[in-house]
Amino acid sequence: MADTMEQFPIWRVTGTGRSIDTDIVVMEFPLTITLNNKEVATLPCSPQKLNYLAVGFLASEGLINSHDDITKITVDRKKGTVRVKTKKDIKPTPHTQAKKVDSDIAISAPQVFALMDDFVQSSQLFKDTGGVHSAALADTENILVFSDDIGRYNAIDKVFGECLLKDIATTGRLLITSGRVSSEILLKVAKRNVPLLISRAAPTNLGVRLAQNLGVTLVGFARDKKMNLYASEWRVKGQEVE
Repeated sequence: MADTMEQFPIWRVTGTGRSIDTDIVVMEFPLTITLNNKEVATLPCSPQKLNYLAVGFLASEGLINSHDDITKITVDRKKGTVRVKTKKDIKPTPHTQAKKVDSDIAISAPQVFALMDDFVQSSQLFKDTGGVHSAALADTENILVFSDDIGRYNAIDKVFGECLLKDIATTGRLLITSGRVSSEILLKVAKRNVPLLISRAAPTNLGVRLAQNLGVTLVGFARDKKMNLYASEWRVKGQEVE
C-alpha cells in the first residue's frame, strides 16, 4: 500500500448526515525522464513500472524505435528519475509520423465483451481507489500485457514500453483502454501497428478521423455488452449479438 496508495481521514457525507471515516487515495509520483543525459519530460504518474513508462514514452515521441536502440536504463526512485542511454547512430522518427495500419485481423462481438470483462477485473488499484486508468495489449482471446496509472496516456505507454523491452509483438494485436480516445492515443496505437483499439469511454472527433485515415478499428463505449464502432468496423464480426 505504501508504494501505491495513502490513507487519509475524511468526512463522509450522505443524505442522512456526515461521519468521520478514512479513505484510500492513489499515489501521484513525479517522474523525470532523461535521454542521453538530456532531460526530456517530467510526468505525473503512478510509481510502478517506471522503466516501462520511460521507454514507452520515448518510443511514442519517436525518440527510440526498438529494444536494440537502448544500451542502459537506470531507475532511481528516490530521485524520481529514469535515465535512458541509447546508441549514437539511431535515427529517431518524428512523433507525429504514423503509417496506415494494414491487418486483416477480425474479432467477434462476444470476444470483445469477454476481453472487456477480463479487463475491468484486472486492476486491483482501481478497485481500491477508483483513481487510475488502465490499458492492455491482447490477442482475440487473452490479455497479454496489463498496466494502470493515474494518466491514461501513461498506462498505454507502460504497456508499449513493456512490449518493447520484452520483445512482445504488437502488430496484429488489440489495445484496450479505459480512457477517452484522443488523436494522440490513436497515434500511439498506429505507430505500434495495432489495428484495433477498444475503449470503455468516448473518442474525440479527431480521434475518429485519425482512426479512419490510419485504418484503425475504433471501438468506443464497450461496456454492458454494448459498443459503438467508429472506424473500420469490418474487423468486428457479429455486432448484432445482443
